[in-house]
Amino acid sequence: MDRVIVADAGPVIHLAQAAALPLLERIGQLSIPQTVLDELARGSVDLSDLTYSAVSVAADLDSTYSHLDPGETAALTLCVDRDGILLTDDLAARETADTEGIEVHGSIGVVLYGYSDGDLSATETKRLLRALRQDTNLYLSAPLVEHAIELVNTNDAGW
Repeated sequence: MDRVIVADAGPVIHLAQAAALPLLERIGQLSIPQTVLDELARGSVDLSDLTYSAVSVAADLDSTYSHLDPGETAALTLCVDRDGILLTDDLAARETADTEGIEVHGSIGVVLYGYSDGDLSATETKRLLRALRQDTNLYLSAPLVEHAIELVNTNDAGW
């Protein structure tokens, strides 16, 4: 569990809405940029039961990330600085991470990791995958969720 995991606001919000926030602690050393923490505080996300490191990230004046919001920029910058894995549900941030060679996963990936690591049963994993679509403000298509469920059914889930 020595991997540095850097969270953008999206997965934290969506996993909190699905009552699955503790999964974040199980995948590695969770770091959250202060910019993201400020965004989460404005959205009233309760992190009191979550273990993480708050990290101040210097504003990067590089135009590489100018198309992203400040939280995504801080998370990507921290991933580059610490060779971290990015957690984001934002498509533009995911594409940028891919371009930069940064490993990236979203809320679905966190749930699938919980299953592959033995923290969740197949039944609980499927329930959480459906909850991400039905009970959160994350847009997920039905085919995407069903594909993730099929990965659980075939024991092919994980990172």
